[in-house]
Amino acid sequence: MAQTLRSQSPLALINRDIKEHPKENTFAAATLVLGLVALITAAFPGLHLVSSWAGLFGVLAGAYGQMISATTGERSILVVGLGASALGFFLGMSNGGLFGGLLG
Repeated sequence: MAQTLRSQSPLALINRDIKEHPKENTFAAATLVLGLVALITAAFPGLHLVSSWAGLFGVLAGAYGQMISATTGERSILVVGLGASALGFFLGMSNGGLFGGLLG
C-alpha cells in the first residue's frame, strides 16, 4: 500500500491536511501564549492588569481563531488557549480588573 510520508515537525501535527495555514497557526499560537501569560500572572494579585488584559486579548484572539480554523489540531490548541485565557481573565478581574484603580 503506497502512502505518503509526512514530516514529524510540530506543524505537521497541526496541519493534518498537508497545507500551510499561516494565519490560522498564528492565531492558535498567540491564543496559547496569551493564555499562558494570563494564567501565570493571575497567580500574583499585583499583576492583575497584565492578567486581565492578556486574558481578554487571548479570548478575543481565540474566538476569531475558532471561526477561521481549518484543522482539528488548530482547534485543540485554541481550546486550551481559550480556557487558560478565560481563567486568567476572570482571576485578573477578581483581583482588581482591567484598570485596577487607575481610572477613578
